[in-house]
Amino acid sequence: MKELYKIHAEMCKVFSNHIRLEILNLLRDKEMSVTELIEKTKLSQANISQHLSIMKNKGIVTSNRRGKNIYYQLTNLKIVKAFDIIKEVLTERLRKNSKIVEELYMK
Repeated sequence: MKELYKIHAEMCKVFSNHIRLEILNLLRDKEMSVTELIEKTKLSQANISQHLSIMKNKGIVTSNRRGKNIYYQLTNLKIVKAFDIIKEVLTERLRKNSKIVEELYMK
């Protein structure tokens, strides 16, 4: 079981970077080429490639070459479900904290 926790922690490290989270979100519905990811994120090719390499090494994305372009897609759509659940928890927390702050200043 400890090995599973280690692997889980390694996967979570991949998502501890906001750029990789943005890439994950962009790939949620379809595969995209590196060029498309560059256009959407406004980041350099080197930066995008570095993050995609990390994600590929950890088994988060796969790639395939078609002509001059390399296309990336998620290996498992359940990753998106986990991403969405964490996002929901954070949104709820922010709303709750916002209400607390609002109540403090209204007194």
